[in-house]
Amino acid sequence: MNMSSASILLLSALFAGIVATLVTIAIEKLGGRTGGVLATIPTTIVPAALGIYSISGETEFAQSMSIVPLGMMVNAIFLLVWIHAPQKFGLSLFGTTILSLIVWTLVSSLGLIVSSELHSSGFDSLTYAMGGLGLLIILGIWATWTARPAPKGHRSVRPTVLVIRGSAAALAIGIAVWFSGLSYPFISGLISTFPAIFLTSMIALWLAQGQDVPQGAAGPMMLGGASVGVFAVIAIVLFPMFGPVLGSIITWLISIIGWTIPAYFYLQWRQSLTSLDQRFDAGTSTISS
Repeated sequence: MNMSSASILLLSALFAGIVATLVTIAIEKLGGRTGGVLATIPTTIVPAALGIYSISGETEFAQSMSIVPLGMMVNAIFLLVWIHAPQKFGLSLFGTTILSLIVWTLVSSLGLIVSSELHSSGFDSLTYAMGGLGLLIILGIWATWTARPAPKGHRSVRPTVLVIRGSAAALAIGIAVWFSGLSYPFISGLISTFPAIFLTSMIALWLAQGQDVPQGAAGPMMLGGASVGVFAVIAIVLFPMFGPVLGSIITWLISIIGWTIPAYFYLQWRQSLTSLDQRFDAGTSTISS
């Protein structure tokens, strides 16, 4: 790796770490629904895409981005473990962490094999990315159709934990960009979606706020995370047209306007309907008694 490639790698990793540290605070401050959506806007994928595009060619870039929606779907499955495993299996924080990482490793490995086979058979990268995005959206809507309590945190997370979050994200993005320079586009795309922020957020929130806060944020994070898949799909088209810098700006704005904002209003709508149903059930119970 030459000096220019090393600089791109370091800058991408540093930017990703800073962004990850800032955006994940939203969950503690704004609550699970609002914070969960805002904390999953396209952030670390931006420096990853810039670094991968700058180091690799357009074909390799398209292949890397094509697996991102699938990677985010694996992350959604990762978050499902955090929602259901503690109650269904009686798992502690440590047990839930280990199980979620095992599930992520197994499902992502399977996805990597399937992606390689499909692309080797001539499957179009954009078509593959759109298929993965569709599955991700369906899973996110299913997970948030019934609104769960999503309280705000009442205690602040220690600065050292925030540093760990940022460092984990920086490491994941740095490795992703490095792999892109070694002609491993699928691995770099998958690693760029490693749930570093999700994992550190779930652990930090559980330790600082209790079990309810991370579980309430997990569903909105699943749905909001689809914006990263939207970014990847659009980047395949716009980066070659506008270049990585202008392409990143346009792609990011489209992702926010086209997905993050509608997802927020969708969550508010589902919450209002759930609250209405709960009030109706409570009124019915009162009349019956």
